[in-house]
Amino acid sequence: MSNLFWLIEAQMARLRPFLPKSHGRPRVDDLRVLSDIIFINRNGLR
Repeated sequence: MSNLFWLIEAQMARLRPFLPKSHGRPRVDDLRVLSDIIFINRNGLR
């Protein structure tokens, strides 16, 4: 999936208050994770 980002930064800014906070471990890139979830929902797993 490399660089397929379905969400823009303005959309991520609206979603950030609903994402969990980091507790101890560094978080992964939320934009990439959410974009990957959208990609899989739209295209399915092959």
